[in-house]
Amino acid sequence: MEVDLTNCDREEIHLLGHVQSFGCLIALSSDWLIMHASQSTERFLGEKATNLIGLPLHQILSEKAIHEVRGAVQLLSTRDSIGRLFDLKLLPGSDRLFNLALHRTGRTTIIEIEAADEKGQCVDPLMQVHNIVSRLKTCKDVQSLAETAARFLRVFLGFDRVMVYRFAKDDTGQVITESAAHGVDTFLGLRYPASDIPRQARALYLRSVIRIISDVDDRVSPILPEVNSENEKLDLSLSTLRAVSPIHLEYLRNMGVKASMSISIIVDGKLWGLFACHHYKPLVLDYVTRSAAELFGQMFGFLLAHQLEVRRKQDSEVARELHDDLMRHFAQSSSLSDDLDQIIDGLRDLVAFDGAAAWIDGKFQTSGATPTRDEIMTLVRFLNTTATSTVYATDCLMQVHPPAADYTQRASGVLAMPVSRKPRDYIMLFRGEIAKQVTWAGNPEKPVELGPNGVRLTPRKSFESWKEIVHGHSAEWTPQELEVADTIRVTLLEVVLRMADSANLERQRASERQELLIAELNHRVRNILTLIRGLVEQSKSDLLSIEEFTANVSDRIQALARAHDQITRSNWNAASLRELVETEVNAYLGAKRDRVVFHGGDAIVKPDAYATLALVIHELTTNSAKYGSLADSLGRVDVTLTEEDDGVLGIRWVESGGPPVKAPVRRGFGSTVIERSIPFELGGKVEVTYPLTGLTAEMYVPARHIARFEAQPAGEPDLADNDAQTQVPPLSGLSSPTVLLLEDNMIIAMDGERFLANLGAEKVLTASSVTQAMSMLDAETVVCGVLDLNLGIENSLPVAQRLRTTGVPFAFATGYGDAGELAEEYPDVPVLTKPYDEDELAAILRQILFATAPE
Repeated sequence: MEVDLTNCDREEIHLLGHVQSFGCLIALSSDWLIMHASQSTERFLGEKATNLIGLPLHQILSEKAIHEVRGAVQLLSTRDSIGRLFDLKLLPGSDRLFNLALHRTGRTTIIEIEAADEKGQCVDPLMQVHNIVSRLKTCKDVQSLAETAARFLRVFLGFDRVMVYRFAKDDTGQVITESAAHGVDTFLGLRYPASDIPRQARALYLRSVIRIISDVDDRVSPILPEVNSENEKLDLSLSTLRAVSPIHLEYLRNMGVKASMSISIIVDGKLWGLFACHHYKPLVLDYVTRSAAELFGQMFGFLLAHQLEVRRKQDSEVARELHDDLMRHFAQSSSLSDDLDQIIDGLRDLVAFDGAAAWIDGKFQTSGATPTRDEIMTLVRFLNTTATSTVYATDCLMQVHPPAADYTQRASGVLAMPVSRKPRDYIMLFRGEIAKQVTWAGNPEKPVELGPNGVRLTPRKSFESWKEIVHGHSAEWTPQELEVADTIRVTLLEVVLRMADSANLERQRASERQELLIAELNHRVRNILTLIRGLVEQSKSDLLSIEEFTANVSDRIQALARAHDQITRSNWNAASLRELVETEVNAYLGAKRDRVVFHGGDAIVKPDAYATLALVIHELTTNSAKYGSLADSLGRVDVTLTEEDDGVLGIRWVESGGPPVKAPVRRGFGSTVIERSIPFELGGKVEVTYPLTGLTAEMYVPARHIARFEAQPAGEPDLADNDAQTQVPPLSGLSSPTVLLLEDNMIIAMDGERFLANLGAEKVLTASSVTQAMSMLDAETVVCGVLDLNLGIENSLPVAQRLRTTGVPFAFATGYGDAGELAEEYPDVPVLTKPYDEDELAAILRQILFATAPE
């Protein structure tokens, strides 16, 4: 029976009432009487289908088999549940083994029967799935996950090609990765129209994870009778044995495919894509292997969902960090429009765009490639007609806003974030036109044509790629980018509301701050006047002449002024002590300033201590110039700034090389300032001594007066040792390096492929047998080979002889303790002992590729 897809409104698009010949099917009513059977039952059950209709089940199956079947049906928990029985003795008096699959459809139980592989399998399929799932857990992204899975399935199932086919938002699909046997054409990157897998088929893929076609030319067996007593056809939606649409078979024949299999990739209950398997000869897979493949598909879906969730969380975390950065930045800001650059820079790390524009508070700003002001104002009026309180995005602006056709090169796509209430303000991100070259597998404009099955959905006759250039489009905005944009939109709205509240509060505080500022200014002026009066009064005690008195007072006031200048330049914040000393030295010593030598780092001193230290440094400098080491042409001063325990600042002033000194007989104002200012005003300590070599002053300032310490500038870095330089991958310097990897263990082969790719191999030819390796060497030239010595029932010595004859270097790999017989025939060939890692493989490659060949 054929199904006209143009009028089909059911989920099934398969050939209802037919099954493939590698199994048989029987359908039972609730009272366990056979209602339907396929013609192929005679091969399996020994009776024709017409002879079985109406018989009780116990007349066909053994008592134990009926017990097992009843138990399996009892365990079916949901509408689409499938029960499985393996290696069951089905028939009375027969030791022949069968595999069964059971499911319910309405009031009917369907049992699918296949002959079991009585020889058994060398390797447990479920264990292979377990091993590869463990490997898949280490993949870091979706692409590597898909590539690893495709390689595993091709080896595990034996198909010539395994593709990972991903559905797009518009239901088109693309081959995102592929693993193909040597010599098989590639479908990688091809894109297929939505009509290739219609809606009904996608719904069926979601219910039935596996679909298999063992032979496209197989003669299918009908179900008898075609309808039941209520004139209803048997629903085979969940049947693995069901025959498929003749249209799909024609589709496969056009590609030269003889057998195929699909495994649904389901993420969060939705059809994400398919594993599509092709073989160019008929291929029958036993039910155990298919069940393991179905389990693998389900596990892959879980791992894929995890990878997608990890990526989503990473994007969300980055968006959260941007949110926090913006909130901190705008904590004291009064306008979004004043800080557009800050917003744009943050978004650029999360969303790719070519230009940005903002219309905020009646202000217009742009960055990068954007439409003109007039064009954007027209766009803003269009955006005001879109949904409120949400991000608006399109990758083809001219389709929804025709005036955009005039500036597609600058802005074919837009992502607009409303950041206020009506009238709405926007931040807009633009993407220019990208002439998207889409490689279609056949012309997507001709999905329906007249075929042997009438005017139906007939597959396109040509599978040559069809390249289409799409104009007026930008790169699509991904769901992750839209989620990030919405997060930032909410952030900016929060900023706007905060700014509105801050503006009101700021107006209330403005007058209070003005009054406080006037009071603070009055206080500081009074303090300065009091300090100057004190300088004048204390300087009288030095018993100087009028000229000397005037000069001393003037110098001390200038020292205070210089210190005041330094802290006011930093808005009355902490300032550099080293800069204070340098300023005082430069101002007073002139040509002698080079004789003051600094050691250690720097201390950033708070304003309340800065003036006090300025007077102390001034007195030390003037005393040294008048009476100490700087009084002649030979002396020097060493100034060392250190961070002591508990954050205390240590200042060591040591004079040397000048005239001999001795302690003063009386204490003048300068000496008093040096010895008492820091202890009295800052709570620190000072110790001044007068050895003959010169004055030494050790001063300690408490940590509460220090904002921070800064290290001494580092010197030039040492040159790196040659041994520390990264070695060049051994294969990267060769022209088109292709490597032969002969390995019969799939997991080790996958590791070897990855290692060789990391070491610079452009292409790796992987073979599991001598025959495959010889075929590959006939077709391609390799620069070297890595040969597993023991290949199950054979060894790699014939391949080694072939490589030696052609002059191609190679190395052996073995899991045995030594090379054994190799020592005689190939004593010069290096041996890689399993398990090996990338570094060991790299060393072997350098040895065989670059070492001097033996005479």
